[in-house]
Amino acid sequence: MTAPAIELTDLHKNFGATRIIRGVSLRVPAGERHAIIGPNGAGKSTLFNLISGRLTPTSGTVQLNGENVTGLPPHQINRRGVARSFQVTNIFPRLSVWENVRCAVLWSLGYKYAFWRGIEGLADVRERTEIILHAIDLIDRRGVQAGVLAYAEQRALEIGITIAGGAGIILLDEPSAGMSVAEAARAVALIRKVSEGRTLIMIEHDMGVVFDLADRISVLVYGQIIASDVPARIKRDSAVQTAYLGTAA
Repeated sequence: MTAPAIELTDLHKNFGATRIIRGVSLRVPAGERHAIIGPNGAGKSTLFNLISGRLTPTSGTVQLNGENVTGLPPHQINRRGVARSFQVTNIFPRLSVWENVRCAVLWSLGYKYAFWRGIEGLADVRERTEIILHAIDLIDRRGVQAGVLAYAEQRALEIGITIAGGAGIILLDEPSAGMSVAEAARAVALIRKVSEGRTLIMIEHDMGVVFDLADRISVLVYGQIIASDVPARIKRDSAVQTAYLGTAA
């Protein structure tokens, strides 16, 4: 039996006397698009930080593809095929779109600084960078300074940086935050394209995005998962409606 891409077992995280994550257990199969939803303060970003190694659990375990990675630092988690984006756009605003993606590609391919080697001549880096820019629909903006891109384009660029290493597991933290309806629809199309063949876990408040994109949804309330199911059943779940979606959902 194939191990799930991510498996959380009785995960807890306390900050002093405050319990933020309270016994979360979750299995996400390889290739699934999984959304984590819940009210503000539910612990969603803390859960992401536990998975990606930015925080160490108080107790419980995190497994990636069957390997226990509990407590490993972020760079070691990343080397095991996990990449994440953040709520706040995280790009190099003074570099061009091309240079932003190329930086991530250089790192992922193992290139380190050497003054005698010009990066312009690295064919594998150039090819990989171009493939990613086509995937995120920014190839025509390759020479534009990243800081002057429209907000939705900056979020697309961040997704490009996130996938540059070829990670098999992608964590996206509110990828459509701050977008118009039209921008969010384009973001859904982009995420669907770049997550093909990968495992996706996303935190998202826009229920239109969630129900359009996710194969399965987990609802986190006060640090506990109260439901985890396919979108149609989550919509009808009375406990979810009471805690988060509202009776009109």
